[in-house]
Amino acid sequence: MMIDIFNHFMPKAYLDRLGDLIPGHPVLAAFPRLKTLWDVDARRALMDEFPGTQHVLSLANPPPELIGSASGTAELVRFANDALAEICRKHPDRFPAFIASLPMNDVEASVREADRAVKDLGARGVQVFTNVAGKPLSAPEFRPVFQRMATHDLPVWVHPMRSAQFSDYASETESQNEIWFSFGWPYETTACMTRLIYSGIFDELPNLKIVSHHMGGMIPYFPSKIKLGFQQIFFGAPDRNPAAEQAGLKRRPLDYFKMLYADTALGEIAPTRCGHAFFGTGHCLFATDAPFDSEGGRGLMRSTIAAVNALEISQAEKDAIFGGNARKLLRL
Repeated sequence: MMIDIFNHFMPKAYLDRLGDLIPGHPVLAAFPRLKTLWDVDARRALMDEFPGTQHVLSLANPPPELIGSASGTAELVRFANDALAEICRKHPDRFPAFIASLPMNDVEASVREADRAVKDLGARGVQVFTNVAGKPLSAPEFRPVFQRMATHDLPVWVHPMRSAQFSDYASETESQNEIWFSFGWPYETTACMTRLIYSGIFDELPNLKIVSHHMGGMIPYFPSKIKLGFQQIFFGAPDRNPAAEQAGLKRRPLDYFKMLYADTALGEIAPTRCGHAFFGTGHCLFATDAPFDSEGGRGLMRSTIAAVNALEISQAEKDAIFGGNARKLLRL
């Protein structure tokens, strides 16, 4: 059994509501073209092509907090979570669980919705984005969400968020050549994880579980940069990082990065091997990011399955990545 823990679905009724709330938004022109994103039967047919596959559903962009006011976002998120829960209820063989969205522009409402989604709807975690309308996720105001999920002993999924309006250079107003997407999203993930770690979140909540999308962004490919900080070169020592000391971290920075969980949503063999070498089998989770490719998800599912199978590890370890780790982490 393969349990895809980070793919996306947008219930048709929710997509229709977005048309009223954010008319003219780019997703309204793009998303209807991808039937496997919003049509349950089309998604099930896609999964039929990959026998033994289950999808843990999570909502697609845009982040709810970018859609409307705080009060309106809370109601919209409840609507979305109810819709995802209903799909899981009707098709438990295909969709064993969903990941709840939160109205992060209202932290108290987010904590309440996390409780409702987990206790009443059966959500197996929550999804947040690397920034909250431009604010760092590591800001103290958002800490209650992480505290509550640590209490629930369920993961926080972190999805990258950056738009074309985040320019590549200070002299420009927009990103060019889709750099905001191709390279901006991995950077967003890396920056967010680093800020969370240096905020002391894992010292405060050592049992917190965070799932970083796309194999942790840049993290597995730059361990030397994690181990050797800029100040450390001039004012530290091999075993002493001044930036970590100033942040009050109790362990080496690298130790915290390895506490993260990372998904396999890369679709390429070489970076999957590198990510697995960094995070280890126990912290790698199968995910495809379906259906966001030009084949309605088929290319991502096909290539990601192949990348995991290409890992030079035992079948038992592959089975753990494909499904065993998810069953344990999500308590399925």
